[in-house]
Amino acid sequence: METVSSPEVFLHIKVVMGMVISLSLARLLTGLAGIVQHPAKAKVYPVHLGWALSLFLFIIHIWWWEYRLQAVPAIGFGIYLFLICFCGLFFLLCALLFPASLDEYGGYEEYFISRRKWFFGILGLIYAVDILDTAIKGPERILSLGWEYPARNIAYILLCAIAAWTPSRRFHTVFVVANLLYQVSFIFRLYDVLE
Repeated sequence: METVSSPEVFLHIKVVMGMVISLSLARLLTGLAGIVQHPAKAKVYPVHLGWALSLFLFIIHIWWWEYRLQAVPAIGFGIYLFLICFCGLFFLLCALLFPASLDEYGGYEEYFISRRKWFFGILGLIYAVDILDTAIKGPERILSLGWEYPARNIAYILLCAIAAWTPSRRFHTVFVVANLLYQVSFIFRLYDVLE
């Protein structure tokens, strides 16, 4: 079998992952633009918009973070497939946030609450898969992140399980606000600069 140098493999994988991530961002931005273009078409729900903003930050943060894949000495098809599926989870989440039609619902609040099990189930799965994604970059990478990274992911998995179960508007409001504040803090404290 022909051996390909790591930078060439990384570039190839980065391009394919970039296509899937781009579809996710396009779906998210198209949904937001649809709200601006037709504000009376569906009643806006601030919690829904908060998760759209959170997902935007999460997607661009993951793409920023995936630069570190170039440190992986060899990538087989299994890891390649895993990475594409990981990116695909983000697309599913964006598609769940902005469905093709809201005709069956009274607006984004009714839609979001009715689909919360799917949304938070996939979001919780993303945090679990993110641990595996980080492990691919090497055990030293996970250790370098300290206790906060695994604690954050475990906390998010548990909070997503609660959010999937409860229809409480108060819980969902507190969760999305706290999530956005923590997410911004996490990104700028730990991942602001690529080395």
